[in-house]
Amino acid sequence: MGQPAGPDRPPETALRRRGLRLAWLIVVWDVIEGVVAITAGIAAGSIALIGFGLDSTIEVFAASVVIWQLHGGERARARQAPALRLIALTFFVLAAYVSVESVRDLVGGDEAEGSIVGIVLNIVALLVMVPVALAQARVGRALGNPVLIAQSKETWLSNYLSVSLLVGLALNEAFGLWWADPIVALLLAAVALNEGRETWESASEARTDRMPS
Repeated sequence: MGQPAGPDRPPETALRRRGLRLAWLIVVWDVIEGVVAITAGIAAGSIALIGFGLDSTIEVFAASVVIWQLHGGERARARQAPALRLIALTFFVLAAYVSVESVRDLVGGDEAEGSIVGIVLNIVALLVMVPVALAQARVGRALGNPVLIAQSKETWLSNYLSVSLLVGLALNEAFGLWWADPIVALLLAAVALNEGRETWESASEARTDRMPS
């Protein structure tokens, strides 16, 4: 349930619409971002960049879960626990994929080429998605909606990935440090795993809150 509307706070319906608009913005942006990142990642042989594209695909799914939950009407609160579990699974999928591929690259010594496209894409992604993540968290707190808050964390994870990728791609581009790319990807996997665990625990708490005492 959201908090009561006050003189400085929009009503719950307006906040829900704002949350929906943000979710749809993420869907549109991440479809474009995912196509560009995966294409550039395959061209450069960069697992971190491919992982970034996969993260975009996962974010599209997570945003779709948010849209489904917010459209629940009277069932919206009942949808919180399953929605949180679905978002938690997206974190786990990302962590598993990036971990396996990063270890494979480190063991095999696969060297990614530099990617100017990837560097530019991540700079643009930060400019677009940092304000979105801030707005998502603000709307989620105003509504008292843990699903929106979890989605904002996933958006922040994507932003952290952008910063990490910029470091890894820049090191590879400037100094030929090929191992920076999979190492950066492994750090991302660890963050994703932790966020997934916390989101799953939030789902259990949301389910407990709905159970009659």
